[in-house]
Amino acid sequence: MQSADSFRIGIVGLGLIGGSVALAARRSGWASRVIAWDQNADVLARGRTLGVIDEAVADIPTLMAQVDVVVLATPTRAGEQLLPDILAHSGGVRCVTDVASVKGSLRDVAATLPHEQRARFVPGHPIAGSERHGVDAARADLFAAHRVILTPADDTEPEALALAHALWEATEAEVVYMSVEDHDAILAATSHLPHVLAYALVDTLSHAPERERIFRFAAGGFRDFTRIASSDPVMWRDIALTNREALLEAIDSFGRHLATLREAVAAGDGAALEQTFRDAKASRDQFVQEFEARTGKRPLSSDVG
Repeated sequence: MQSADSFRIGIVGLGLIGGSVALAARRSGWASRVIAWDQNADVLARGRTLGVIDEAVADIPTLMAQVDVVVLATPTRAGEQLLPDILAHSGGVRCVTDVASVKGSLRDVAATLPHEQRARFVPGHPIAGSERHGVDAARADLFAAHRVILTPADDTEPEALALAHALWEATEAEVVYMSVEDHDAILAATSHLPHVLAYALVDTLSHAPERERIFRFAAGGFRDFTRIASSDPVMWRDIALTNREALLEAIDSFGRHLATLREAVAAGDGAALEQTFRDAKASRDQFVQEFEARTGKRPLSSDVG
């Protein structure tokens, strides 16, 4: 076992987030060694070439036997499938955490497992990311000045929770706590819905008869609004399906508001349109001010996950 200030970290799923955790934890000195498993051997080889990880292993049991803390950093549905195997081999591991954007489905999987296994699991979600994906996009500063939400269960082991908290603090993130239900509802509105809208807009325009002219003359607003439509489709498919109910509520709420705006446009009601735009601008400006005060930078698409 390592000293109290240095731990062997296992990464399951070596992409943008898993790779960035590895880089950030090692830069801080919190990780003495980083070992990874991924279903793609080429990804592991690339991670070693880039210096993101120290070692790659061929299977999860081998990984679990060599580490103190494990970060499950796969798309949500893959995480659901892998979590039981990870926790089944977690006897010598002090903490298992994850990075999924939806917490309810992983909580439900963990709830079916024996207490001594699930008590080591601390569900987590870093509110940071990028439209880029893969280990080549990993950055040691990805989580700096961003929030990480932890959603522990009532029976989570205190040591496991403390280690998950310390790991994320070592990445320079701000750690906050929330219930699973609140997390999934809030993220459906603030992250999952915007991604669905960006994908839907690009897909709609790409099927328009005049698509070539549309994209040729698209300007900065289109580029900025749709940047997140370049995100990993598999990851966002999983998020949409595993957070279905909360996302449907967010979509329906947006649909009702959009219908109201349509009525104002159809009626030529400039006063209603201007009031909506003024209210939205005030809310957006307040968000930007608060974000800048907390992080020292303006919010970009890479500031959501």
